[in-house]
Amino acid sequence: MKRNATAVWSGTIKEGSGHLTTQSSVLDKTQYAFKSRFEDGVGTNPEELLAAAHAGCFTMKLSLDLTQAGFIPERLETTSVITLENGKITQSALTLHAKVDGISAEAFAEIAKNAERTCPVSGAFNFEITLAIHLQS
Repeated sequence: MKRNATAVWSGTIKEGSGHLTTQSSVLDKTQYAFKSRFEDGVGTNPEELLAAAHAGCFTMKLSLDLTQAGFIPERLETTSVITLENGKITQSALTLHAKVDGISAEAFAEIAKNAERTCPVSGAFNFEITLAIHLQS
């Protein structure tokens, strides 16, 4: 499987702007600029897209792993916070809130940690990944 996205940029880094389009067209000339990356401007940015990719991939992998272990997740909600420091991405901090009936906290933590280690996006990252788990009973 291959997926693609295209970035277009015009102008200088601070005054210029660009847009992103994905193969699925979910992003269709979605704007991004210096202000949307480093300030509070309208549009997306690479770190936000990495956060979405990591949260989505991990959550789907966790659903798969839970299902294979005989548990049906009622709700899995994951937030990823990507940290950019001194021009380098240094961390993805995952926070998971989950409701899965019939599973112990220990078994859930083991399955969740394995999903974090084995989701394809985690494997592509070369920086620290943390996982905070909150299992509702």
